[in-house]
Parts: sequence; structure tokens; C-alpha cells
Amino acid sequence: MDIKLKEINSYGREVMIDLPWNEIEQDFDKAVRKFSKRVKLPGFRPGKIPRKVLMNQFKPSIEADFIENSVNNYYLKALKEKEIVPVNMGSVSDVSFNHGEHFKFKVTFEVEPQIKLPRMKRNLLKVEKTKYVCDDEDIDLAIEEVRNGHAEVKTVEDGAQAGDFVVCDLQEVDNTGIPIIGKKLETRYIKVGQPPFDNENEKKLLGVKPNDSVKVMVPIGENNNLSNFELSVKNVERQILPELNDDFVKLVDPKSKNLLEYREKVKENLDKAYDNRSDEAFNQNLCDSMIEKINPEFPPSMAESYLKHIIEDISKNNSEMDQDKAKEIYKPMAERNLKWYLIRNAIIKSQSFEISKEDFLKEIEDRKNINPDHAKDIDNYFKKPSNRSRLNDDLMEKKILAYLTEFAKIKEVKLATKDLRKQSEVKTT
Repeated sequence: MDIKLKEINSYGREVMIDLPWNEIEQDFDKAVRKFSKRVKLPGFRPGKIPRKVLMNQFKPSIEADFIENSVNNYYLKALKEKEIVPVNMGSVSDVSFNHGEHFKFKVTFEVEPQIKLPRMKRNLLKVEKTKYVCDDEDIDLAIEEVRNGHAEVKTVEDGAQAGDFVVCDLQEVDNTGIPIIGKKLETRYIKVGQPPFDNENEKKLLGVKPNDSVKVMVPIGENNNLSNFELSVKNVERQILPELNDDFVKLVDPKSKNLLEYREKVKENLDKAYDNRSDEAFNQNLCDSMIEKINPEFPPSMAESYLKHIIEDISKNNSEMDQDKAKEIYKPMAERNLKWYLIRNAIIKSQSFEISKEDFLKEIEDRKNINPDHAKDIDNYFKKPSNRSRLNDDLMEKKILAYLTEFAKIKEVKLATKDLRKQSEVKTT
């Protein structure tokens, strides 16, 4: 078998295969015998038709069958011989074959490109890292969230106040006040003063009691067009928050001696959470900087396949999703992740990175030491091969990121969390 390999570009390949008759004659004879068992001819039993008769009457069909059933076999042998692993189904063309002659054909396919890494040196990658600076309001908000989690819910009869929850039915009505059939939302919980039940709607809801009915304007649809609704009150509920004192601290964190110590622990946890957020963003920026530095080409078929899997996963939880629109939205992310996948593999290969058994077991032990009460659950979790594989990938990612950090010029940018809150407020208005 003569195999000629041609590089079309960094990922495109074309293989031309030429098989002389003496190499394929036995395979062709098998094809003839197989064809003989399928064909019916008056005067002959299936499989007993003389070869000469078969070839005289069915030669074009036998040759077509041979081509169809043999191309893939010879193509796979050629790939194995050249140690090539395609990433897509090959496209066959220029097929040439006649009985007793050479069998020639061409296959075009794609492979993972060989990524050329830059010479790694100091300050090669310019990366920003955010240092979040939290304040007392962050602590207050975190404690308030804990208080809300321990609040007592009480039904009130004296009328709704700002912050109360109203259990209600919402019936959309037309401009004349007539209910629109099929546009009723039953048993909804709304908070008085929280969008869209703020401003004018809030004024209408203040003081409402069970069985009251008020007209409200609520934005609906993608364009948030205002529509008229009749809101029928079923119940009014009020959250009674626990008093913020040492008794509350003993309830939520018995290890804290008093409120001051509890606030310090909340501050520590917030700092850790913000540090994790900073690290995640930094790692993303570090990868993006490497991607921008190399900007590798990638096989279109790999991008299409990866995007297809993303859409399939999303569709499992959202069957009504517009797939064309989803593809448009997720395409940049798919291409970015694919570029990082190729660079990641190139780094692993160039540095001969691997995760040792000792590294793997140490990570599991570290997790058990952090959560000793769940040590058995952790062991059971990592008995599953897919979870072990995921952990191995995570450890490899950490190793790669640590390696890249050695060549990064890091600019620390401080960001006060009060500015984050302002940004959040702007988005919700």
C-alpha cells in the first residue's frame, strides 16, 4: 500500500492511498463470494453461481460493493501505519478501481494541530489580579442574610407593610379590566417594595389584607412591556428576625464567644470568598493571556462537536430553548475553551507533566482533613472513576496554572466591595 500524506494547513490533512492488485486480490475474492450468497439467478443456488457468470453479469455491482465496504478498512490501516488520529469523519474522493487494477482513493480529514509554544520567559504574560477590599456593610449584609435564614414567619391580619410577603393570585386583564383567559398566575409570593412591586405598586400594596384586590402594572415578556394585572390577596406574611445579640451568636456559631468575635469570623469568611473569586478570575485571565499570545488555529469539526455537546447539555434542562440562538451565544465560549484545550495539551507534553499517585492521594487526604465529618463520603465519592478523572484534570490544571504564573507580570488592582454594590444596583435599575 502506497500512502502519500499531504498537509493542507495546521489541522487539515489529505491522504492518498494506492493499493496494487496483488495486495487486494484476496479481499476482492472474498467480496465476490459474499456477493454470490446474496444474488439470485435462475438455475443456480445462492452461493453456487460460477465466478465467471457472476463477473459477466454483475461486475459493476461487485466492484461498487467492494469499494463501499473496503475504503474504510484500507483508510484505517493507512492511519494506523502513519500513526495519525483524525478528529472527524474523513471525506472520500477521487476513487478509482477496476477489477485486476490498482485501487486508488483520497481522504480529506482533520487532526489536532501541533501547537507551537512561545519561548517562555519572565513577564511574558501581562495579567491583572483584583484585590477585593470588603467593609463593614459587607459584614452587616452577610449577618442579615443569616438572620433571614433564622427568621420566624408570622401571618399578619393588620395589613401589609414594606418588606412583607403577600401570597396572591395574579390575573392579567385587558384595558377594560376583563380577565384574559389563560393568563392567570396562581399562588405567587411577592415582596412589598421589591421590584416590580415597588414605587406605585408598593403604594397600592401597603395595608392590603387577605381577600383584598388591587390593580398593578407588571412588566412581562422579553421586552418587559407593562401589562395590567388584578392582584388577589390570599395571605400576608411577615418575617420576624431574631434579635442581633449574643444569644443569636450562640445559635448560629457556638464557637464564637460574642457578637464582636462572630463579626471577625464573618469578615474572615468574606475575605476567603473574595480571595477565591479573585483567584478564579486571575486564572481565567492567565489562560486568556496565553490564548491571546498564541491564538492557535483549531479544526472547525472540533469546535462544531464541542458546541453541539454544550447545546445538548443545556437542552436537557430547557427543552424549549432556541438552539440556533444558543449556538450563537455559546460559540465564542466554545472556541475559547477549545483553544485553551490545545494549548493546555501542548504545555503538558512540553513539560512532561503528570499527576502522581502520591499527589492524587494527598489531595483526597487534604479534603478529608478539612471536612473530617465527611471523610467517608469523600472516600465513596472518589471511588467513582469519573470523579477520579475529574480530580486528576483539576490537579493538572493547577500544575499548568502554577507553571504559567512563573512567567506572568502581575498587576494588582484594588477594588472596594462598595463599588461592586453600586454596580449591582445600577444593573437592577
